[in-house]
Amino acid sequence: MREQRMGVEEYLRPTKLCDCNHPKIRAKAKEIIEGAETPREASVRIFYWVRDEIRFGLYFSHTKASTILQRRIGECVNKTNLHVALLRASGIPARLRYVRCKKEVLKNIISGFIYNRIDSEASHFWCECLLAGGWISCESMIDEPLYKGMLQISPTISARIPTIDWDGRTDLVVSRAWITEDLGSLSSIDEAHEVLVLKNEGMVPPLLQRLSWPIFYLSARQGDKVRRQRN
Repeated sequence: MREQRMGVEEYLRPTKLCDCNHPKIRAKAKEIIEGAETPREASVRIFYWVRDEIRFGLYFSHTKASTILQRRIGECVNKTNLHVALLRASGIPARLRYVRCKKEVLKNIISGFIYNRIDSEASHFWCECLLAGGWISCESMIDEPLYKGMLQISPTISARIPTIDWDGRTDLVVSRAWITEDLGSLSSIDEAHEVLVLKNEGMVPPLLQRLSWPIFYLSARQGDKVRRQRN
């Protein structure tokens, strides 16, 4: 297997974008897992912290984990990068899963203006961690307030995403219903970014990238609108 050839240390080390050795990343990881008695318990605590404390919203894909920790918002690759960094800072091997998804996974949670201008499929990532000798998926993309709002505005969501909770023992892939291709694992966001650059693709088309901050604002505003629906 690829991870055996590379060695577990590959999934623990810092990179330029996955800066798990950053003092703020290390301090936050220590705070989150304080009192955890096993790697599984620590992993579950980190999952829930990333899921709910980092709101889903479009942001620059080539962003350091420490920046996302500060900004408290990010799209799938940003949340995954921070998720991986916090796990690595806690001594738990972690990596990214790379797939292609139908854009419908983003319907209603980003603005219609953006949704109608992105490709029908997009690259998508989530975190995998190594526990008890096996890799387990723990996708933390959708925060709980957003999920509850999605359930209110789209009754079919519960069938497609039956849960966003994770027990540290079984795979959680909230985007499963929209996946069109599984492209395997990547060691870090840096490797993911290289792949996206080579393929000349990303979540947001080049034309819209020139309008980054307005795009991010529209995305965040739509997400917050959905979150307000949960009550």
